[in-house]
Amino acid sequence: MASTKTSRLIDDGELSPGSPIEESDPNLSPPEVEYIEPTPGLDGTPVRWYDANRTESYTRIEPFQEKHDTSVEFFYKPITLTTLGVAFTILAYVATTQDLLEEGRDKRRVGSYAVIASFLLFGVIQFRDGPFIRPHPAFWRAVLGVNLLYELALVFLLFQDLDSARNMMTYLDPNLGIPLPEKSYADNCEFTARNIWNAIDIFCLAHALGWFGKALILRDYWFCWILSIAFEFAEYSLQHQLPNFAECWWDHWILDVLVCNWLGTYLGMKTCQYFVVKHYTWRGLRQTRGLRSKTRRVISQFSPADWTTFKWEGTTDFTHYFAVVALLTVFLAAELNPFYLKTLLWMEPDHPFVIARLAGVFLCALPAVRELYQYVNNPRKAVRMGQHVWLLLATIGTELLVIFKWSKGQFPEPLPTQVKWGWATGAALLVLYPTIRFGLPNARRYLRKHQRKSKPKVQ
Repeated sequence: MASTKTSRLIDDGELSPGSPIEESDPNLSPPEVEYIEPTPGLDGTPVRWYDANRTESYTRIEPFQEKHDTSVEFFYKPITLTTLGVAFTILAYVATTQDLLEEGRDKRRVGSYAVIASFLLFGVIQFRDGPFIRPHPAFWRAVLGVNLLYELALVFLLFQDLDSARNMMTYLDPNLGIPLPEKSYADNCEFTARNIWNAIDIFCLAHALGWFGKALILRDYWFCWILSIAFEFAEYSLQHQLPNFAECWWDHWILDVLVCNWLGTYLGMKTCQYFVVKHYTWRGLRQTRGLRSKTRRVISQFSPADWTTFKWEGTTDFTHYFAVVALLTVFLAAELNPFYLKTLLWMEPDHPFVIARLAGVFLCALPAVRELYQYVNNPRKAVRMGQHVWLLLATIGTELLVIFKWSKGQFPEPLPTQVKWGWATGAALLVLYPTIRFGLPNARRYLRKHQRKSKPKVQ
């Protein structure tokens, strides 16, 4: 930069070629200072997942930075006190006005709704942001709040017996509390066009929609295929407990896997590919002109602000392998749990509670799997597990505890011998593969290293 300024002065005639140049000349630019890239980590030492300083304040350890959608900056202005004032005014009016709540009426239901609304309002305002900023971080804070309420309800039910839980469900829906007839889908398994056509119902569409959502969550063809096949084997192994798991072979592998699951996965992965190549713009509503452009901008607020392609790489190292197996296990548990819960609590498959649970887990899994991917693949940034994935793991685990407790005496038929051998073989293969793939090479490297150290030095 200094040589350029000097040559310009010589060309203008202000300096002769032989004139001395003082470094302290105020008319000349200061010498350019070389920029040194800061070393990542703490004091130059990279931070790994197992040696991160977890005594830091939680405000200084964030798996995701709190990002704002600058195109709609108006919605990110702090209005917490205004919200508190409006909410308190509504609460006071509803609770004290006689024309809304007459004295003597049962107010427990309204009081419960008020508690839930107050909790969600606190969560929307005070919870930490997750990985998503569209349509607004407050929406995903509300999703986290709903997940936490569901987890608290499960913890409460965990300490109740099955009959008490069934009686409590009647407070939410008086039509519940009636035993359901057992239904099997394997009564007539002849491979005919008539039987296949009769097996097609609204649940086929539900299958396709479910796998469309799983593709958006996992964003990986192979992962979806493995999960799809594993779920069918899980149905085979548990049909002695739940009769509706008993299906014809063509229902398992043709209608479910090759038609419904594949169609949903294909459309979901095509949607992921669209988001990958999509042209993202961050113009605000004020910067757009015309009704069509403004409408398109409003609609785009409900689409992702950016997109991350997942590459799970389960065969790269043991950490990725363990993460993939753990995620597969959690997904299978999340898929099987609602079948057991609706059977134990006497709820039809199309009951609003069952549908709400499936939709809620889908919304909770979107940011949870994104946080898990960040935690596994970028431990320097995410030194601890995100709040969405932590709470979802707790929810699935609590569901399993509730099912285990309530299932005592409900499924008296023992586990078939072939199922035991199948599970034992699968578990052995899951342990054998990482032992051969990762354990033996690491053991060889360890032995070679110590052999080289133990060799006497030749003087």
